Amino acid sequence: MHNKKDHITPGLFRIKAQDGRARRATLHTAHGPVETPVFMPVGTAGSVKAVAPDDLLAIGAGIILGNTYHLYLRPGDELVARHGGLHQFTAYPGPFLTDSGGFQVFSLSALRKITEEGVVFNSHLDGGRHLFTPEKVVRIQRNLNSDVMLALDECVAYGSSREYTEKSVRLTSRWALRSLDAYHAGQAEARSDNLLFAVTQGGFFTDLRKASVEDLCCRDFAGFAIGGLSVGEPKDEMYAMLDFTAALLPRDKPRYLMGVGTPLDIVTGISLGIDMFDCVLPTRNARNGTLYTSRGKINIKRREYADDDRPLDEACNCYTCRGFSRAYLRHLFVSGELLALRLNSIHNLAYFIDLTRRARASIENNTFDRFKAEIESVFQVTTDIRIEK
Repeated sequence: MHNKKDHITPGLFRIKAQDGRARRATLHTAHGPVETPVFMPVGTAGSVKAVAPDDLLAIGAGIILGNTYHLYLRPGDELVARHGGLHQFTAYPGPFLTDSGGFQVFSLSALRKITEEGVVFNSHLDGGRHLFTPEKVVRIQRNLNSDVMLALDECVAYGSSREYTEKSVRLTSRWALRSLDAYHAGQAEARSDNLLFAVTQGGFFTDLRKASVEDLCCRDFAGFAIGGLSVGEPKDEMYAMLDFTAALLPRDKPRYLMGVGTPLDIVTGISLGIDMFDCVLPTRNARNGTLYTSRGKINIKRREYADDDRPLDEACNCYTCRGFSRAYLRHLFVSGELLALRLNSIHNLAYFIDLTRRARASIENNTFDRFKAEIESVFQVTTDIRIEK
C-alpha cells in the first residue's frame, strides 16, 4: 500500500485541491501518505473488530486508529514497544493514529480525580489506580510508535457550565503545551517521526472555542483536532459549533474531527474543511446487522432478504458484495455465524472509506456540492430502506 521509496518528511501537509471550504490534501507520515479527507477505522485495542489487516488493506484503509487508554492497560505500551511498536505487533503496515486516552478516562472511569498534574483514574478492567500526565501520555504513544499522537485533553460533557468549561479549556491548553515540551524533549531519541496533534475544546461556548484555538494554534503542533462534539448534543448544535471552530483552525495543518460520525456528519464536516474522521459506527452497526448502501441503510435481519439473491449493494465492489447474496448474509446473521460479523464489517468499512474517496474525487472535479447533496438525499430518511425486487 505504501512505497518506502516515496518517503517524504513526516508532517508535510499538501493541499492539492479545494472546492468551497472542502479540501483535498495529503498528510505524509513515517508509514506512508494519508490521502484526505479520510475515514479512519477504529482499532481500539490494536485490532479493528472482526476484520484482519489484509481486509483493511483490500478495502483501501489509509490509516487506522488505536486507543492509548486501552493499549496502556492491556497489553501494555512497553510490551508493544518490545514487539516493534503497533505496526509490527499488529501486522498492519500502514499509518496509525492514537488518541490521548482522555475521552476514555473521563467516560469509562467512574472514579477519577483531575488535577494540574494530570488525571488519576481507576482501570475499568481491575479497578487499579493509574495516573495519566501529559508527559506520560506522550511516552506511551512513543512506545506504541504512533504515526499521529494526540495530546492529553479533557472532554467535558454536554451541558457543562460555562465556569467549568472555561476552567477545563485552560487546563487542556496547559496540558497541551506540556505535551509539546515532552514531545520535543524526546524527539532526539525517538525511533521514528511521530507527529503530535493538539485537541481544541470549549464545549458549546463560541468564545471558549476561540480561546482554545488561540491558545494552541500558534504552537508548532503537526495538526489540530476538534474534541468535545458528538457528546449528546442536538445535531444542529454540533454542526453550528463545528462550522464556527473549523473556520478558526490554520489552513496549512490537518484538521481532525474526533469520534464523528454518520455519512451525513462526514460530508458536512468535509464541506466545512475537516480532513480526518473516525467513528465506531460502521463496525458496531455491522455487528448489529445494520448495513450502509448506496440506497441507504438496511437491516439484514429482515425476513424480506431471506430469499434475495442480489448482492448487498450493486454499486459496491467490496469482497462481501462481490461474493455473497443478501440471502446468505441474512442466513449467517440470524444463525449467529461469526462470518457474518466479518462480511458485514468489511462492507460497512468499505462504504465509509469509499465515501471519503468519492469526496476527494468530487473536490478535485469541483463537484463536491453535488456529491454532498446525493449523500444527503440518501440518508435524510432515518428508517430502513426497503428495495423492491
